[in-house]
Amino acid sequence: MSSVILTDSLTKQYGKKTVVDSLDLKVPARSIYGFLGPNGAGKSTTLKLLLGLIKPTEGNIRILGQKVTQKNRLNILAQTGSLIESPAYYGHLSGKENLRIICTLKNVPLRCIDQVLAIVRMTEQQNKKVSQYSLGMKQRLGLATALLGMPKLLLLDEPTNGLDPAGIQEMRELICSLPQKCNMTVVVSSHLLSEIDQMATHVGIIDQGQLIFQDTLSSLHEYSRSRIILRTNNDSAAMKVLKQSHIPAGWSENTLTLKVHQENRIADAVTLLVHAGIGIHRIYEQQMSLEDIFLHLTGKKVSL
Repeated sequence: MSSVILTDSLTKQYGKKTVVDSLDLKVPARSIYGFLGPNGAGKSTTLKLLLGLIKPTEGNIRILGQKVTQKNRLNILAQTGSLIESPAYYGHLSGKENLRIICTLKNVPLRCIDQVLAIVRMTEQQNKKVSQYSLGMKQRLGLATALLGMPKLLLLDEPTNGLDPAGIQEMRELICSLPQKCNMTVVVSSHLLSEIDQMATHVGIIDQGQLIFQDTLSSLHEYSRSRIILRTNNDSAAMKVLKQSHIPAGWSENTLTLKVHQENRIADAVTLLVHAGIGIHRIYEQQMSLEDIFLHLTGKKVSL
């Protein structure tokens, strides 16, 4: 199976408002698919559509090679784990007791509890009451709940929301280990560009309900057009020398840039400037950040 999730013109409307607009998702097997977009872009709605929590207005969904219908929905969901919004627990019960209840509801053997607790590194805290858990521990328990039964597909909606830096790092490491350790495909939605950059193998960017980019993370970074920045003691004179020598250069936002990337051409430019008596203070390569790429694709900054 090359793709675990395929959607065809998936659309969801509430009245006259289109929240998800003709979405064609393609999530490769055993990938970590970063579903990226600003708050209100339609990420959570899309995940709820995939889980059958809401019905699409138009379009089709295929999960694990099967077209999702009312007849096979429960069978597909049995192979899918999810953590959507804040997980709910019985605070007066321990983490392990909460997982036992979920095992009963999901018809999963109790022996799976020790396995998922080990994966999320909560074996030592399993008998502690959930009301005494930190937010990070509650999120890990939520992930353990989603992992019960070892699903083939895991859907996580903003799993690092509200966590401190240590909790974010821990959750990130857990998620990154899942495709190899548990042979599963993970979809992670987030508005945090830095998080997706450090976790995902593939990326889908949604804005105002529309998918504006979908490919590998490395392909997304290819959008980052690097430029060579020059800092001299006389930028206007340097610009004049470069133009006279037919070396492509630019001037914008009080910054002198070379529009060449070959090392020999950069060396030629520096040699020319030095011979012209212009001092070179600094020369370095600058690449677009993931935030800059998002701004380039959407025409606006993402909320962070």
